[in-house]
Amino acid sequence: MRLLLINPRFPESFWSSKWALSEILPGKRAVSPPLGLATLAALCPPHWRVEIVDENVEPIPLEPQADIVGICGMGVQFPRQKELLEYYRKRGHYVLAGGSYASLCPEQYESLADTVVAGEAEYIFKQFCEDFERGEAKPLNHETGTVALTDSPTPRFDLLKIDRYSYAALQFSRGCPFRCEFCDIIVMFGRKPRVKSLEQVGRELDELRRLNARSAFFVDDNLIGNLPAAKKLLQFLKEYQEKHQYWFSFGTEASLNMAQHRDLLELFRRANFGWVFIGIESTDPDSLKETLKTQNLHEDILTSIRRIYSYGIEVLAGFIIGFDHDTLDTFEQQYQFITDAGIQSAMIGLLTAMPKTPLYDRLKQDGRLSTLENANDNTRPSTNVIPKLMPYNAMVDGYLALYRRLLQDREIALRITNKLRHLATPTYRSGYSARQAAGILWRLIWKGILPGGPRRVWHFVRAFPILRPSVAPTVVSDWIVALSMREFAERRLAPHTTQAAMVEGHAESVRAAIEPYLTEGKVMLSLRSGDAPHLSVRVCALLDAAFFRRAAPRLEDFLEHQHASVTLRIDAFEVRELRPFQKLLRRLSRYGDRVSIVIDERLRPLVPVDSSVFDVVLAERGGPSRRDAAEKHPPPAPELRFDRASHLRPLLQPSLPARAARSPAASSDAPISVVVLRPRGAGAPLTSGVERPLSDRSNVS
Repeated sequence: MRLLLINPRFPESFWSSKWALSEILPGKRAVSPPLGLATLAALCPPHWRVEIVDENVEPIPLEPQADIVGICGMGVQFPRQKELLEYYRKRGHYVLAGGSYASLCPEQYESLADTVVAGEAEYIFKQFCEDFERGEAKPLNHETGTVALTDSPTPRFDLLKIDRYSYAALQFSRGCPFRCEFCDIIVMFGRKPRVKSLEQVGRELDELRRLNARSAFFVDDNLIGNLPAAKKLLQFLKEYQEKHQYWFSFGTEASLNMAQHRDLLELFRRANFGWVFIGIESTDPDSLKETLKTQNLHEDILTSIRRIYSYGIEVLAGFIIGFDHDTLDTFEQQYQFITDAGIQSAMIGLLTAMPKTPLYDRLKQDGRLSTLENANDNTRPSTNVIPKLMPYNAMVDGYLALYRRLLQDREIALRITNKLRHLATPTYRSGYSARQAAGILWRLIWKGILPGGPRRVWHFVRAFPILRPSVAPTVVSDWIVALSMREFAERRLAPHTTQAAMVEGHAESVRAAIEPYLTEGKVMLSLRSGDAPHLSVRVCALLDAAFFRRAAPRLEDFLEHQHASVTLRIDAFEVRELRPFQKLLRRLSRYGDRVSIVIDERLRPLVPVDSSVFDVVLAERGGPSRRDAAEKHPPPAPELRFDRASHLRPLLQPSLPARAARSPAASSDAPISVVVLRPRGAGAPLTSGVERPLSDRSNVS
């Protein structure tokens, strides 16, 4: 039996660390691997042949040799997971859906998958394997009982491209004793933490050591949820590290009450934990009481953070804005705390209600949930929660302003300085050799610090600990994190005031470069302007290498100089075009998250595209529309009008008419500009369409 397990590509966010991974860190493609799939692989019968593909570090196979294709996913991955399930099922594969979102909402997968695995997999997946071999597989395998983690096997780490990740991943416990209203962890795993044996952890560490992994992330949602067991684990890890010359550097997630246990902090330090992610959420006691996060009320939160620093452990933290007690003053309070605490990796999100959580049920009953689709990512400037004490638009504007403020060079340096006042010498090591570390520092200076000009150079120098070289790696790491977040924010969150003339100028440059091909009807070109310009290039006939050479630099300019996206639709292709086409893709790869590639199904075997870099479209998105009909029966070349596909609506629209699009009750009547590009011989070279409301579809081709 052949099983292919796929982890779909995540949409880019602050935590993708794209700039850091692509420009600074050597050979890394993603932060951590899909541990769940490695565990699933270990549950398979010995005679099954299993392959794991993580679309975040490698392309998915479009024609796999597999009897079963299993696709996992968190809520934020659901759109891509859905697309892949539909694609492989259409091609005749038996498709299996699983992951945290399928566990939370299995009903959403009924029409997408042949079988859904919902809940912890240790028992039910083995049952699925037996049923499948007998030809009796059920549509739903749902774990409703309690899984003993002592029955969990050593994950198949050997099936992962472990060297492509910043951290290896392992797990000690599941479940959390607390009752945070917004959290789905207790819904899926319960409030009584269950743990693996120390022998199991030792076997997993041995396997990771054999694979030469040096940095490891305990992915437990709260490593200290079972405090006595956590202390035993840390003592075991301390002894393991001593035995193996402190091979590993660890990080994890834990609750803030770890700061009340000095013996626990000392064990963290001796086990070589360099960082911990803590859900702080809010510094307002009323908001913490409201959301039942009482574990953060034991003492002043800033005092707790600084005590953790005093053991050489860095703090990454999560913050939430939008609780019922939050007002517009909350943004200033969050800014002041994050600055005083020196937290560089501050994951700030708008309160989002996940299905089946207590928060979701309460707000639904109160009529305070919007109809926002795919509300599974709380790091974007939108939410399905209607705030109580501030206008929705003002909350979103405050969120964006807070991030812009925190990511200024002066603020980055200030947080570093504030942290170093309290941070003891870390025991944490990155796992990089001295030569690799020197290369990282050089790339940071060359690609991150110097491009910021004299002001950034000054802030970098003044924050650098010349008298404390032992904490220099911390400073370098903080600048990498902050500049990676800033680079993302500038591309995705900053207001874009690109003038229509500039957009059309770059589009005209593309048109001029490929004009002969437009005239002959071999290529169609269309532009949608507005806050999120989009250029569509459709290849309708065979082309020569000159086309790709001409188009590549102009398309690169189009993407570089504005917040824009591009779709390449390939309807004709032959092998001789492959090399020049790949050269074009290499030039566009830096902007791959904004480049969608649609290839005619018959041509896909001829046109390999790395789906871990580009958005490879495998199925129609956004449902049927007039655009679908227009593309099945396109107008005569070279003119192609561009319609509003729902998936191309900009996530953030700062202009006044579009601002309503951020509101849960937004109308679909925001204006849009349609631009038609023609070769010069066909009339006016560039014609702007009239502003049409979103509801007026009758006049848009």
